[in-house]
Amino acid sequence: MHVVVTNHESCMANYLTPELINLFLGSRRQGLSKLTRGFYYSCLSKAIGMELSATGINEFLTGLECKNGKHSYFRTLRMLCNWMVRNGMMKENPIMNVDAPKVHRRILPSLSNIEVMSLLDQANNPIHKAIIALLADSGMRLSEVTNVKVGDIGWTANTILIWGKGSKQRKAPFTESTGQLLRDIPYSPGKNIWNMTRRGIQSMLKDYHEKTGLPCNAHTFRRTFASNLHRKGVDVEHIMRLGGWETLDMVVRYTRSVKFEDSLKVYERAMKE
Repeated sequence: MHVVVTNHESCMANYLTPELINLFLGSRRQGLSKLTRGFYYSCLSKAIGMELSATGINEFLTGLECKNGKHSYFRTLRMLCNWMVRNGMMKENPIMNVDAPKVHRRILPSLSNIEVMSLLDQANNPIHKAIIALLADSGMRLSEVTNVKVGDIGWTANTILIWGKGSKQRKAPFTESTGQLLRDIPYSPGKNIWNMTRRGIQSMLKDYHEKTGLPCNAHTFRRTFASNLHRKGVDVEHIMRLGGWETLDMVVRYTRSVKFEDSLKVYERAMKE
């Protein structure tokens, strides 16, 4: 989308203002999800008043205390600056003189099959049990699980037709045992088969985390899905397609804990010899 820049808008280019943020968000492509748009707004709104210069951006990033989250702010500001240069709001791009924040690569948690079963044993109603089982089985994102409707379920093939990230349609698999849990749900005429909102599902998962002490959120289940398949020898390309990832890099990132476990076993065997 080409934006015609008025003299008033050109004057706004020295500092980040609410008007400039709204203009940027309004220029984003059609079909951009509300979550992504909200993410951009959340990042940029915290930088209101920031000087749009390399010094101003560096000072803003330095003042953040979110560690790895700094890189998300950097990426959003980079999109904003690139857009402003393309539309004549700035002659030079200040982000070109800003080093990207270092990303700390932590080994993030995933669940073992025993831990998943422990969570299922604690689930106190059929809807909660089915959601947890489906997340572990399919690696679906929270937004994808939230939007599941009865007509999306392929009972014969044990798959669910979903609209994934970037408005891309794909199918997510589930096991026979999860299929039985899905059949046991008392369906209601809500917007999804759970009759729960996204926030309601998040709150429910948080309750089980507090109850069991186990990590219980959609991201952890997504890593669990990838890690369990990797342990069973499933090729990373198959994992990528089954989980709806765009690149193999993301699969490798999600299975880092498994790779370390494999290396640790080799180490332990070598030390015993």
